[in-house]
Amino acid sequence: MAYTTIDKPTDYFNTVLWTGNGADRTITTDHATDWIWMKDRDQAIYHRLTDSVRGSAKVLFTNVTDAEQSDQYGTVGSFTSTGFTIRQGASNSNYVGANENNIKYVGWSWVAGGSASSNSDGSITSTVSANTTSGFSIVSYTGTGSNATVGHGLGVAPKLLILKSRTRSDGQWTVGSDMLGWSKFLFLDATSAEQTFNLYQNTAPTSSVFYLSGDGGVNQSSGNMIGYAFAEKKGYSKFGSYTGNGNADGAFVYTGFKPAFLLVKKTSGSESWCLLDNKRDPFNLAGTRLIPNSTAADSNVGGGNSLDILSNGFKARDGAGQYNDSGQPYIYMALAEAPFVSSGGIPTTAR
Repeated sequence: MAYTTIDKPTDYFNTVLWTGNGADRTITTDHATDWIWMKDRDQAIYHRLTDSVRGSAKVLFTNVTDAEQSDQYGTVGSFTSTGFTIRQGASNSNYVGANENNIKYVGWSWVAGGSASSNSDGSITSTVSANTTSGFSIVSYTGTGSNATVGHGLGVAPKLLILKSRTRSDGQWTVGSDMLGWSKFLFLDATSAEQTFNLYQNTAPTSSVFYLSGDGGVNQSSGNMIGYAFAEKKGYSKFGSYTGNGNADGAFVYTGFKPAFLLVKKTSGSESWCLLDNKRDPFNLAGTRLIPNSTAADSNVGGGNSLDILSNGFKARDGAGQYNDSGQPYIYMALAEAPFVSSGGIPTTAR
């Protein structure tokens, strides 16, 4: 079997950094962006998520349950073949525009399938932009309030599913995964431990659909919903779990590639989500993190809450609760900077 089918991960995912100049501008991601997740790194400002299925003027925020907003405070102007444009717009204390002068920003950019199409694989007809090579799809649907299935377009079963109501002001972000089992879920906008509830009919997704109960958080009657579905691809993406050991010689997690993006959450107790990447932290120790459930700026607590990013995975380097609490379970989402070994048999280097 080939080591990987993706030798250049930035064709499908990339992290980009920029310093604001207070004007409309173009950001280059080196691919055709379909989903962009942005964060002001310097200030306590909302995370901002925009995708090509909902439209460039529509914004959601991972740190709150708010309904979708429409281009109020600066957002994506358009998606391009090499990235996206930013309309600076106005600002307020929560939604400072995406390009404020002299402020540092980060954007995590994904390629889906470009123009969305109708999908009738499930009992609910969805609108889907899917990339079967990288295992990522954006799924829009209208809820029914009763048990249903929704087509995701990936051709293989997703291992991670993030869902959000676009219309509810109290619509929490739900995260379902193989790692938790499909009778449980987490809230992306909260620190809480895993919850046990029948959101997904206690049934794992198939190669064509995912399952929903009638709960308003995932299937609100007549509500507009959005989903981000992720399948695992060898050498490019990994969705897994590990157990912390509470010390500086921490748990090593094998991914099969050098990670470019890590999202980690303790599942057994109250702890924030942590998001790291290879651009904000190009050298080890890696501890410059942003927190999806918080407005907090970049933080690195004096070497605590740190990891080593390795050529084939990552390793906790202290006993801090966000990555390595003794005996406690964690789940993670990892995307590659480079496969451990290319399709041609060339190994990657450590950093």
